[in-house]
Amino acid sequence: MRWALVRVCLAVTTMVVVAFAVPLGLVVKEMARDRAFSNAEREAAALVPALSITTDQEQLERVVASAESDAGMAVHIPAADGRPAVDLGRQRAADTDIATVRKLGRASTTEVPGGSTLLQPVALSTGAMAVVEVYVPEAEVSNGVGTAWAVLAAVGAALVVGSVAVADRLGVRMVQPAQRLVEGAHELGEGKLGARVPEEGPTELRLAAVAFNSMADQVVQLLANERELAADLSHRLRTPLTVLRLNAASLGDSPAAEQTRAAVEQLEREVDTIIRTAREAKPQTAAAGPGAGCDAAEVVRQRMEFWSALAEDEGRKWRVAGVDRPVRIPVARADLAAALDALLGNVFRHTPEGTAFAVDVHSGEDAVIVLVSDAGPGIADPEAAMARGRGSGSDGSTGLGLDIVRRLAESTGGDVRIGSSVLGGTEVRLWLQRDGRRPAGRGHRTAVRRRRPGRLVSTFNRPRSHP
Repeated sequence: MRWALVRVCLAVTTMVVVAFAVPLGLVVKEMARDRAFSNAEREAAALVPALSITTDQEQLERVVASAESDAGMAVHIPAADGRPAVDLGRQRAADTDIATVRKLGRASTTEVPGGSTLLQPVALSTGAMAVVEVYVPEAEVSNGVGTAWAVLAAVGAALVVGSVAVADRLGVRMVQPAQRLVEGAHELGEGKLGARVPEEGPTELRLAAVAFNSMADQVVQLLANERELAADLSHRLRTPLTVLRLNAASLGDSPAAEQTRAAVEQLEREVDTIIRTAREAKPQTAAAGPGAGCDAAEVVRQRMEFWSALAEDEGRKWRVAGVDRPVRIPVARADLAAALDALLGNVFRHTPEGTAFAVDVHSGEDAVIVLVSDAGPGIADPEAAMARGRGSGSDGSTGLGLDIVRRLAESTGGDVRIGSSVLGGTEVRLWLQRDGRRPAGRGHRTAVRRRRPGRLVSTFNRPRSHP
């Protein structure tokens, strides 16, 4: 395509240059000839006044000598009134040509060796017809023509070369984006999901590149969503698995109980394997618009109704506070429920039976904080726990629990932090921005109106119904 465009441009430009340069060169040649003979006519006209006054040879010689050009001039006066014919200067034209001009009385040009001559008839006072001969050499006729033709040729060549260069650049500008689009399509087809095409070139190719990149992003997002869905669903299975494991622990030491516990452990390992396989999932929760999202207080109450049954079975005291009025947050109900299940599941999984825990909701003008704390042994290395929450699961943990919580917080511009709780164990703080856009900073603590401990709604050992 590129070379085809160059060839077409070369042919068209050559035709245009020839169509204009050849006639222009002929015009230049004709103008140079006209200029030379115009000069010769002026020189001949300079002798007319002298010839009309006198025919004296000496006087005419002086006039011719003073008016003679470098090319040469001659005067031919016929014999009249007993006077002989007079020829002044060097004659180059043939006698027949001179006689013809004298007879016809019209100026004429004739070719002579080395150039041309202008024969100009002049009427004398005696009634005879003299002829003035002006020699015009060939060099004068073609004076400047060669230079003009060279300039025209140079301009034509420059136009051809320039058009070829421009066509080549245009071809490259058109062909390279198309080649990159083809290469990107091949790479994407080979499974290289990071393949993208620069959005440059002509408008059509640029739009094609934008569409290709958008398609590639959609493919990546679809694959990520599939992996995330697999990981999320698998992790949500851990909640009922925890219930099964706790119930299996109370079955005693019978063979059936051992088989049940072994089956539960194997199922947990399989679920962990699925979660690890789908570790590359990206956050699916997006900031919701005004009025969208869910009521965090309602979700906390519902999830605590579920976990309170397990807490009663294990003799755990629990408390929930800050859920006495609606608390709107810009996240989906299912996502917040999954995050709470992940945090509470960690409490049941990693703390001894009988360990108390609490869930507190603190609402501010621009942010909401959900605190999940326990009275367990705490986390020796919070940084390592957060690292597991970023995909480095280890020590029997997939890390997806904290990863779900972290992605939920970051989708609103918030964050997750692990510290020590007032109960003596671990406290996980989930910070959620209400507008879903502003990033959380170090100074965000001042934006939250924390309730005083005395105003928390205590529900230790309370039945499953909550305010």
